[in-house]
Amino acid sequence: MTTDPTTYVLRGVRPLGGDPADVVLAGGVVAALGAPGSVDVPGDAVEVDGADHVLLPGLVDLHTHLREPGREDAETVASGTRAAAAGGFTAVHAMANTSPVADTAGVVEQVWRLGRDAGFADVHPVGAVTVGLAGERLAELGAMAHSAARVRVFSDDGRCVDDPILMRRALEYVKAFGGVVAQHAQEPRLTEGAQMNEGVVSAEIGLAGWPAVAEEAIIARDVLLAEHVGSRLHVCHLSTAGSVEIVRWAKSRGIDVTAEVTPHHLVLTDELARTYDPTYKVNPPLRTAADVEAVREGLADGTIDIVATDHAPHTREDKDCEWAAAAFGMTGLETALSVVQQTMVDPGRMTWADVARVLSVAPARIGRVEHAHGRPVAVGEPANLTLVDPAATRVVDGAAQATASGNTPFAGRELPGRVVATFLRGRATVLDGAVVEPAGAGAR
Repeated sequence: MTTDPTTYVLRGVRPLGGDPADVVLAGGVVAALGAPGSVDVPGDAVEVDGADHVLLPGLVDLHTHLREPGREDAETVASGTRAAAAGGFTAVHAMANTSPVADTAGVVEQVWRLGRDAGFADVHPVGAVTVGLAGERLAELGAMAHSAARVRVFSDDGRCVDDPILMRRALEYVKAFGGVVAQHAQEPRLTEGAQMNEGVVSAEIGLAGWPAVAEEAIIARDVLLAEHVGSRLHVCHLSTAGSVEIVRWAKSRGIDVTAEVTPHHLVLTDELARTYDPTYKVNPPLRTAADVEAVREGLADGTIDIVATDHAPHTREDKDCEWAAAAFGMTGLETALSVVQQTMVDPGRMTWADVARVLSVAPARIGRVEHAHGRPVAVGEPANLTLVDPAATRVVDGAAQATASGNTPFAGRELPGRVVATFLRGRATVLDGAVVEPAGAGAR
C-alpha cells in the first residue's frame, strides 16, 4: 500500500454536510478531526481551504466501463480512473465486456494491476457470468473470486443472462464466497432491433421501441430466483417505474436484492431522442418523465440502493453517425455527483449524508470493498475522501474532461457542485479541482 508522506489539513470542512471541522490526513488515514482551530497540525502540513465545502467518503462506482483491454481507443484504465478521481471517486468496479472478456483469473488480474499501477483510484474488476458473455456456460467464477483481484461482483453487463437455468446456477455458485450477480435486465426477444424507449415519442419519430416490460420481466424473474436459492441479486441501471415497484415488492418480502440507477436516468427523458443526436442513445434507453420521477422517488425512499454511473466511453466514430448505427452509452464519472446534487439534494429530497450512502457506503458494501471504502469520516479511518464545493457551478465541456471520450449527455449544461479535492489513502489525486499525477505506482 502506497500513501502520500504529505500531511494535509482540511480547514473548515463540513463532514457529510454537518458542522465545520478541521481534518488532518496523515499516514493514509484520518489522523485528527475536531472543531476549527482545535486540532494540532504539523508545521509542514499542506493546508486546503474547505470553508463551506462538504467532505464525503470517497465515492465508489459499482458500474464503470474502462474498455481496456481491447478498446484503448475509447478509454484506458489510466484515463478512466483519472476521470473517476476528477469526479470524486476513489474506487470503481470495471465491467467485464472488454476484449478479451474478463471471464478468467488472468484477465481480471490484468485489469486490477493496470488500476493499481495507474494510481488514481482502486480498480475492482467485475467478472463475467458466462464465458465470452455468450450466455451458454458459466465462466470461471471461483477462479476469479480467488485471484489476486478478489472478484465479488459478476455481470454480463451489456447482455442479459436470459437463460433462467444459467442465472440460477450463477446465483447458487456465488454464495460460496459472498459474491453477487449484477444483472443487465433486458429480455432479448422483446428488444430485437430496439432503438429507444417504446412510447409516444418512438411512435412519432419512427424509431423502434424498447418496452419497459423487457426490463421488468427479467427483474421479476430474477428476484424470485434469488429468493428461491437464497442468494444476492443486484439490478443494474434500473430505469422504469414498474422496475421500482418490483424491487420495492421484493424487498418487502425480505429478498436479498439491491438496485442502482444511473445519473442520466435521474434527469434525462426520451424527449431528447427527437433530436436524433446519438449522444442520447443509451442502454437501457432514456425513459419518460413519469419514469424519471419514479426512480427519483425510489432513490429517496431507499428502494433503489445506489447511484452507479454506467460510464460508457466511445470513440467519435462510434457515436458521431446516424442514430441506428451509433453505439449505446454515455460517459458519467465526472458529472455523477453534480447530477445527484441537482436532482436530489438541491430540491430537498436527500441530504449530503444520503449522498454518501448512495454514492459511497452502499456501493462499497454491495461490492464487498467496505473495509477500505465508504468508511465513516472519523479518526483512524482510511483517508479515501472527496471534498466538494456545493455552491460552485460549471458548464460541462466534454472536450475538457479527463476521460478519453467526449460522449457526455451534459455537454453545454450548467451543473451545480465542483469536486475540489479527492484523496486516495491520503494522497491527493485531485487538488484545487485539478487531477494530480501520481509520483509512482498507486499500489493497494
